[in-house]
Amino acid sequence: MTDIVIYTMITITSIGVISAIILYFVAQKFKVIEDPRIDLVEGALPSANCGGCGLPGCRPFAEACVKADNLDNLFCPVGGNDVMASVGKILGKEVLAVDSKVAVIRCSGSPQYRKSTSIFDVAQGAKLSCVMEHSLYGGHTDCTYGCLGGGDCVEVCKFDAIHINPITQLPEVIDEKCTACNACVVACPKDIIELRTRNKKDRKIFVSCVNMDKGVSAKKACDVACIACNKCFKVCPHNAITVSNNLAFIDSDACKLCRKCVSECPTNAILEIGFPERKIKVETEKKETDLNTINITKQDSEI
Repeated sequence: MTDIVIYTMITITSIGVISAIILYFVAQKFKVIEDPRIDLVEGALPSANCGGCGLPGCRPFAEACVKADNLDNLFCPVGGNDVMASVGKILGKEVLAVDSKVAVIRCSGSPQYRKSTSIFDVAQGAKLSCVMEHSLYGGHTDCTYGCLGGGDCVEVCKFDAIHINPITQLPEVIDEKCTACNACVVACPKDIIELRTRNKKDRKIFVSCVNMDKGVSAKKACDVACIACNKCFKVCPHNAITVSNNLAFIDSDACKLCRKCVSECPTNAILEIGFPERKIKVETEKKETDLNTINITKQDSEI
């Protein structure tokens, strides 16, 4: 009995030693030496792991930066140009400055302008989801392109930069917090969220509509829908506006923020954000005063 125990122990020990030796040589054979610069680059990144760079996290992004010949196609939207400059300094690679971007909601279809025609009801305890509603039918209004208001974009935002306005029932972006990580853009099943160039003072001009139905149908579904009338296209002096598929679009890179298109839009589908208020009322009052003065002068002359 004692001999069996001894032989068993010797056998198991031998197998363990041989396995350890085999594993050692296999590990040496397939050993991967990691570039120490990866840790340095990862340390310079904001560690948001948001995926805005197109990669699953900051570590894979750091690895891609180290392996790439240049950083032209690699950019961290959360860190911006300052972080990328640090990455370039660590790797000794040139970094091109990229214009900062911000998310915008291309839908103004609040209940005031876009009436509900159906009710999307969920089971008790279940959460309303844009993806769920979109997969079942076109939406709760006659506009099958507009925002569903389920808040999927709010759920995926890691920076608390987007919220649902309880009055308009539409998402609103807090420009100061938005990092252009692209998470909300991917989450929206209606593709109404877009990343646009961030201008000075966060001023923006864009067509707040994605409805590609013909003008009559679009206007019937929503009072502030784009009807592709081409008026904005005709007055734009910078060739920043294109009209296709019954929808106008303003290129944020070409737009010079002249605001001519805004006042020309008959449905108020083009929004101007961050600008001082126009002095239309003052000019109107001045014209009325001038007309009254003329009438009084005519009455005096008749007398």
